[in-house]
Amino acid sequence: MRIRLQHRTAYIYDDPAGAVIQVFRRTPRNYDGQHVRHWRVDIDQDVQMQTIEDAFGNIVNSLSFTRPLDDLSITVQGEVETREIHGVVRGAIERFPAGLYLRETHLTQPDGALRKFARDSAGAGEPLERLHKLLAALHTDMECDPKAPELPATKALAAERGTANDMAQVFITAARSLDIPARFIAGYLLHGEANKYSASVHAWAEAFVPSIGWIGFDPVEGISPSESHVRVSMALDHLGAAPLRGTAQGHLEERLEVTVLAEHADHAGFRQQQQ
Repeated sequence: MRIRLQHRTAYIYDDPAGAVIQVFRRTPRNYDGQHVRHWRVDIDQDVQMQTIEDAFGNIVNSLSFTRPLDDLSITVQGEVETREIHGVVRGAIERFPAGLYLRETHLTQPDGALRKFARDSAGAGEPLERLHKLLAALHTDMECDPKAPELPATKALAAERGTANDMAQVFITAARSLDIPARFIAGYLLHGEANKYSASVHAWAEAFVPSIGWIGFDPVEGISPSESHVRVSMALDHLGAAPLRGTAQGHLEERLEVTVLAEHADHAGFRQQQQ
């Protein structure tokens, strides 16, 4: 499947910002299930952008302004070709051994209730079987609410609702509590069929099964990632893989407008979805 994407984030400040710093991970990379045909980053201000790779191999862009700024728009767009690999991730950049992804973070520290949820849901059996049971239980027990406040995994599970980020982090935390390495994935998900497509910023998890390698699990959809998923960045948790993080100097309020446009390359016309 060839997917064309355009993701625009616009900041409008009530008073000019004295200084602005933005760091973003919005450039997908190739692996066996995904080939980036072309991709570009556009900023609507005259600024020099720096591009590096972080410790996990994600492409990271950063920019900063020290002059007063009324608004800022960041747009990424391009075309990615995906294929169905049933969630198995091979050929991706791997900087660390799987054991690193057992490490807890502030957002992925389990408590007694989460450990019990993991044990009860996964039951006994081979790691892959246990992970699919965990996926099914989480998909059933938690409601995806894009407008929910993002919480650490334990609080999100207790609330039984959360964003895609929250649900991915609950899965990661539960898997690690079962001594299965797991990591956070940020990306996009294409929705629709025929010539009616839209896309959303999305998140899921990957877990390591020794006999297979890394496998994706999407708790929101209740499936392993398909050719409709575009994989962008990975880390131990949401903060490490965040598509966009930044700060603005001054006592000001900002209005955020996010638009994701999607198109199946075999059909004409972007479909718009406000995030």
